[in-house]
Amino acid sequence: MTTHVVHILNGPNINMTGKRDAAHYGGVDYDEMGRLLQERAGAVGLEAVIRQSNHEGVLIDWLHEITTEGTPVIINAGGLTHTSVALRDALDLVNAPKVEVHMSNIHAREPFRRRSYLSDVVDGSIAGFGVESYALALAWVAAQMSA
Repeated sequence: MTTHVVHILNGPNINMTGKRDAAHYGGVDYDEMGRLLQERAGAVGLEAVIRQSNHEGVLIDWLHEITTEGTPVIINAGGLTHTSVALRDALDLVNAPKVEVHMSNIHAREPFRRRSYLSDVVDGSIAGFGVESYALALAWVAAQMSA
């Protein structure tokens, strides 16, 4: 089985997972989430490169790097999902499978969280399943890479 790289990019406050409202984000902390995602990625033949930044420009720089690599992206942009046209434009440049994920169900939350600036430039969005949102995205990316 060929192993393909997938980038999992996490935005502001995702590093606080496990310390934030468990009703929305679950009780798994960020380090454990990373271990789980590495495990799930390996199980479907992917090598996950997991990164997190609280800074919009850093996320944009990473997307620019990925653009030249042509590798898939799973992104949880946190609050930048609802505010950043610049992040959306950088994500649009990635010519590979792209999935937007959210641990909480953004459609059942505050009205401002229901609008995503990223949704129209990704292949799909997964929300509301906690860490499993990422696992579902990994499974989809793996299927695309083996097709």
